[in-house]
Amino acid sequence: MTLSLFFTSIGCFFLLLFSLHLFFAKRGIKLLNYLLALLFLSKFGQVLISLLIHSNQKDIYPVLYQLFTPLWYVAPACFYLYTTNFIQGNQRLRKLQWLHFIPAILVLVHLFPWNSSLAINWASIAAQIEENKQLFITERTGLFSASFYSLLRPVLVLAYLLSTWHAVLKSNILDKNSGHSGRNWLLFFLKTGTFFQLAGFIPLIFWNMDAPYINTIFITLNGTLLLVIMVFVLHQPRLFYGYLFVSVNLDMQDKEIKPEVPALVNTPKKVSLLPDQLVNYSNAMKEVMEKNKPYLLEDFQIVDLAGALNIPVHHCSFVLNNLIGKNFRDWINEYRIQSFIEQYPIKAQRMTIESIAHECGFKSVATFYNAFKKETGIMPTAYFSRKKVS
Repeated sequence: MTLSLFFTSIGCFFLLLFSLHLFFAKRGIKLLNYLLALLFLSKFGQVLISLLIHSNQKDIYPVLYQLFTPLWYVAPACFYLYTTNFIQGNQRLRKLQWLHFIPAILVLVHLFPWNSSLAINWASIAAQIEENKQLFITERTGLFSASFYSLLRPVLVLAYLLSTWHAVLKSNILDKNSGHSGRNWLLFFLKTGTFFQLAGFIPLIFWNMDAPYINTIFITLNGTLLLVIMVFVLHQPRLFYGYLFVSVNLDMQDKEIKPEVPALVNTPKKVSLLPDQLVNYSNAMKEVMEKNKPYLLEDFQIVDLAGALNIPVHHCSFVLNNLIGKNFRDWINEYRIQSFIEQYPIKAQRMTIESIAHECGFKSVATFYNAFKKETGIMPTAYFSRKKVS
């Protein structure tokens, strides 16, 4: 039992470490960082309270239990929101998505000390947690009845788990030919998250069995798996770069340290990418442009594209220059010109060329005309006159 608690303690430490890292990371997509941090923090609270109870520190756990309870109700929604926003490439929650946090608000209302005379049987709650029935606490803990906790939380876990997998299977992100750069990470995230959520239902099998060894096996299994996953994360950093590790650059190969030599000219940053990575990055970049149409924004820059894909800026630049064969400005103007060619016949009767060009993402008229001639070889008026004749 002592060894299993030791493994669990190490896993608990890493959960807190990763959650804090994601909360304060300055790189990556903040929405995804925060959602993932909440998931880690929720699991950390669950493991910490279990550790305190199994270590006979039952006097100090009630405060932490009430503190972490709202996170346990919002964690299933965070799992769903992280996955769907990851697939869609969103950087902010849509208005309706905030409704997923209603259960957490209800929990805050539930935990508010409306009735100071309410007696909570913390000893019974501790006993149920000790039996690994944390998902099915049958004691009243606040304003609402005991069924609020014992029924609502399992329902939320199952409902969001099913909704998440439905959204994933509906998309093509798990398809090996999808070209999505985050496919491997999302697959790992889904498998791990699904396992730990379903593991909470295992005690149902042994609900009426009085067998302490079952609890010991359950704790040992959870703690060992948690530790194995954390070790795997630390030994496969490239899989998690941009998603779990978002403040370090792991893309440069280890290089032999050599004495510094004064450079006569500025040398470009060295890039080491496998052919498959080049193709995946290229496909992902094109997918973002075609689906989200960020080129319609005047101020869209290569750093915004890199941020949307969670890859380094110099990798974007390398793919553009060496695989696509254009610099970023020419590449994005190609999309804008194509958009203009599609929109002009529809809007020409009520809008000027300059207005349509502005809608397609061009800041100035001069930039538009230069880009149009570079792309088509002629000016817009001549281009559409030729189209009419043909």
